[in-house]
Amino acid sequence: MDYAKLGSTGLEVSRICLGCMSYGIPERGSHAWTLGEEESRPFIRRALELGINFFDTANVYSDGTSEEIVGRALKDFAARDDVVIATKVHGRMRPGPNGGGLSRKVIMSEIDHSLKRLGTDYVDLYQIHRWDSETPIEETMEALHDVVKAGKARYIGASSMYAWQFLKALHVAESHGWTRFVSMQNYLNLLYREEEREMLPLCEAEGIGVIPWSPLARGRLTRDFEESSARSLTDEFGKQLYAKTDEADHRVATQVKEIAEERGIPRAQVALAWVLQKKPVTAPIIGATKMQHLEDAVAAVDIRLTPDEVQRLESAYVPHEVSGGLGRTF
Repeated sequence: MDYAKLGSTGLEVSRICLGCMSYGIPERGSHAWTLGEEESRPFIRRALELGINFFDTANVYSDGTSEEIVGRALKDFAARDDVVIATKVHGRMRPGPNGGGLSRKVIMSEIDHSLKRLGTDYVDLYQIHRWDSETPIEETMEALHDVVKAGKARYIGASSMYAWQFLKALHVAESHGWTRFVSMQNYLNLLYREEEREMLPLCEAEGIGVIPWSPLARGRLTRDFEESSARSLTDEFGKQLYAKTDEADHRVATQVKEIAEERGIPRAQVALAWVLQKKPVTAPIIGATKMQHLEDAVAAVDIRLTPDEVQRLESAYVPHEVSGGLGRTF
């Protein structure tokens, strides 16, 4: 495993981050395809054995049970100082007023709830899961700054939003002397490259670490288009992401298949290698519900695509409608 600094910070993370949305009680929350605790633990253990030290979850995943499962497993399998734990805030955790969003009240409550579920005194990276248009960004940034100063988070980051929103947040923090975002968790893969227009150049210019979610397009780049999985059949958000671009996406996926066959490697390794080579990506976030998912992800770190292969992978792409869950926590 290779390691890299997260943006311009001194924090070292593995070049693969294990996304833990796949781990949670299926009956809780909106992800019926998740793995329960006993099924999840071997994946977390194996990730550690492969050198992955970076784990990402969120308060909203499986109604908080993802944080509980991840926290217990990491406590059992690793020393706290050896792992980088990231979680997120924004999604609705309870009905009624102040059940979600990025107000000071919500942030101060949810960080404590997350820490309790994770079984730790602090998280390494505390991220806003989406932009909250109903709360002043000044209120959000000051609350996050206070979370860091209280020792409950080491760094703060953001997830899918427009580039102008992210830049506004960076400006507000700098102008008040508050803690600055160090990372952007955005939607980037061979089937959705709209982030290359503004967000990626912004992150590179500002020294922001990029940790993309869905680098394999929810598995669409790893199998034939006519194939399905338990997740793809029940993942309504995933269906929305790709519903309008099926024909163009199919052409891109065909290039992934052809290059994988030429190299004699799984398609997942080709698709991940492309993301890993895209500047300024630090660590793509991968989900794993089969051990081969972890093995392929780690193997992709050592793959170097040629300029010709990159051109073939990118040439079939057509502009997509801006998407990626902007304004929606899944």
